[in-house]
Amino acid sequence: MDSELKEEIPVHEEFILCGGAETQVLKCGPWTDLFYDQSVKRPKLLIFIIPGNPGFSAFYVPFAKALYSLTNRRFPVWTISHAGHALAPKDKKILKTSEDSNAQEIKDIYGLNGQIEHKLAFLRTHVPKDMKLVLIGHSIGSYFTLQMLKRVPDLPVIRAFLLFPTIERMSESPNGRIATPLLCWFRYVLYATGYLLFKPCPEKIKSFLIRRVLQVINLENEFSPLNVLEPFCLANAAYLGGQEMMEVVKRDDEVIKEHLCKLTFYYGTTDSWCPKEYYEDIKKDFPEGDIRLCEKNIPHAFIIRFNQEMAGMVADSLKDDLSKIGNPSWHYHSLRTMRCPSPQNLKPPDERFSSDLLPTLWWKNQISRD
Repeated sequence: MDSELKEEIPVHEEFILCGGAETQVLKCGPWTDLFYDQSVKRPKLLIFIIPGNPGFSAFYVPFAKALYSLTNRRFPVWTISHAGHALAPKDKKILKTSEDSNAQEIKDIYGLNGQIEHKLAFLRTHVPKDMKLVLIGHSIGSYFTLQMLKRVPDLPVIRAFLLFPTIERMSESPNGRIATPLLCWFRYVLYATGYLLFKPCPEKIKSFLIRRVLQVINLENEFSPLNVLEPFCLANAAYLGGQEMMEVVKRDDEVIKEHLCKLTFYYGTTDSWCPKEYYEDIKKDFPEGDIRLCEKNIPHAFIIRFNQEMAGMVADSLKDDLSKIGNPSWHYHSLRTMRCPSPQNLKPPDERFSSDLLPTLWWKNQISRD
């Protein structure tokens, strides 16, 4: 399996301008352009991975490859970096779309709210509106996933996986109690230290250090993750982390209730970011939900050594949903979607979205294309 994943599965790297920020997108599978591909072979579904923090998409390639293989290579698996967490190499072209060039830059794009809008902007400009979606959020990516569903409830999502979800009480968690003072009170000390240590460091030395660390933790990576030691990216990761500690406090039960039938929560037994009591609380509040507790002692940072196990869990859970894709009698309002009736799914955004530019643009975009 490992040699198969390495040699035969194509992964295409792109750097795009999204919402005014350089963004790395890693596309697993032969499809590199879904928006303008009108061929009959164009897939009907996209599996979209939203990483944790730091949002280095390169670290998720082994997971994406395993998932692509376990879903019989029928559907593209794309991973997006967070805004400001990836910089294009000097010799790499940054792609732009006409829609993104004309769009307004996202306010505070490196912060919590901006990162959510950033992911929605990508879907709006790079994914056809009728393409079904499977969202996979890891850690704070789970919070982004829930907020995306809340802001644009018309997204054609048939399933969303929230892996080791940091969706509540982050500063109260064991790791949060340590991270909060560092990220909120001593953030500028971290910035200065990062710049002093890594800004003058030659890229060859950075590359050597990263390769050595990846070897030690046994993490294979075919894309150079130099951004791990890039002061600009580290500062943005710390900035986002500080906002997480301050703003990710109360679990959004309203959006969970509305989309519960599409959601799969996966908690760890030894996770210091979302401890077991968080699993017990949400399981008690939503007993009918697909809320699971890991029985394999997989850590929060599963991308280091447990890509195959997590990909297997996701692929197995998707079997029924994916088997219906391509069936002419199965419109995007699948049985799973129809279990979550909401009048919002039948109406354009109302005044509650008046301050959110993107959902309104999304709706207008849909109307103009129909």
